[in-house]
Amino acid sequence: MKLNNLQPAAGATKTRKRIGRGPGSGLGGTSTRGHKGAKARSGYKKKIGFEGGQMPLQRRLPKFGFKNINRKEYQAVNLSLIQKLAEQGVAKVGVAELVAAGAAKAGQLIKVLGKGQLTAKVDVEAHAFSKTAEAAIQAAGGNATTL
Repeated sequence: MKLNNLQPAAGATKTRKRIGRGPGSGLGGTSTRGHKGAKARSGYKKKIGFEGGQMPLQRRLPKFGFKNINRKEYQAVNLSLIQKLAEQGVAKVGVAELVAAGAAKAGQLIKVLGKGQLTAKVDVEAHAFSKTAEAAIQAAGGNATTL
């Protein structure tokens, strides 16, 4: 071992800049912040999306779309599912039966749609019906009751 090949142990040296430690360090004075201005002050935070005074991207892009706050969201249930329930021996299909069958969650509005064949006489209770579904239920001899 000689003085010319000495080196510190692995992980012993710090690579971080130690700023603000006097003029001899080369990083004293303004401490890499430059002269004056908001960025030189303590507590400076740039606003999200700020582009140096240029019009920010979120203001340059066009806005579009509309969200109706009065929209009613229905869970769709088809006649084919009601036919399956009727084949299992259910004479009256209501919200509780559809929730139990896993077609909807509790508290959801249910709309019966006309996809599938309905041959069994079934009384159906739901929040809404399509015209074809209501006609098919009545054609099979059942009743479509709107809640």
